[in-house]
Amino acid sequence: MSALTQGERVSAGPFTLSIDVGGTGLKASVLAGDGSMVAPRVRVVTTYPCTPDGLVHALKELTAPLPRYERVAVGFPGVIRAGKVLTAPHFVEESGPGSKVSSTLVEKWSGFDLQTALEDALDAPVRAANDADVQGAAVISGIGLELVVTLGTGVGTGLFMDGRLAPHLEIAHHPFRKGQTYNEQLGDATRRRIGAGKWNSRVEEAMQNLYTLLMFDRGYIGGGNSRRVTVDLGERVTIVDNTAGILGGMKLWEGGFI
Repeated sequence: MSALTQGERVSAGPFTLSIDVGGTGLKASVLAGDGSMVAPRVRVVTTYPCTPDGLVHALKELTAPLPRYERVAVGFPGVIRAGKVLTAPHFVEESGPGSKVSSTLVEKWSGFDLQTALEDALDAPVRAANDADVQGAAVISGIGLELVVTLGTGVGTGLFMDGRLAPHLEIAHHPFRKGQTYNEQLGDATRRRIGAGKWNSRVEEAMQNLYTLLMFDRGYIGGGNSRRVTVDLGERVTIVDNTAGILGGMKLWEGGFI
């Protein structure tokens, strides 16, 4: 897709390159000032082993064909604080989710300055946050306590109070049932193994648990497997499109988000 003319860019900017990093795929698009996509979303499969340098290189190649942008927003599947990676659950595993954890990869990812590395690679200012937090920013109403749950390769969560992002909680890695975490019980590998019916029953149980814990006013389920949720979760919970992982990137550049 060709870049916009200067006149079009002045009227529609600022332009944000929004990147959604996932354990299965890497996705990106450029958003105009009104939040609309300027170009179709591009996607490549996440390759393993995934090192920090390998991820940065893959994102540079992925986004090269997209129109120009002034700034970058990144949603990452782990804990991000001040632009640095505190945890990267998928990427410390040797051959992808469910495989053996590599001590070498743990060392490489721990404290990795993702924000600065991408600023150097993409030649633009970057803001990075947890992917579920970014996705939630695109779908919340901004009223009351709102919980966002992403179901994909693994599980992610984001919590908002009156539109403000709360400190990130790694709920997915806390015990859920039978000695396993939410991530282990609801991740994509488990869904494929146990089938749609049992997996949906677990999703229902998980949302009931989280309501008991948080008493949220609104809940949202996104991520690549949100379309596979068929159980009735009640009026309080809404299924949202996976494109929210891209569209929420605009919010990282609004005051007070991170």
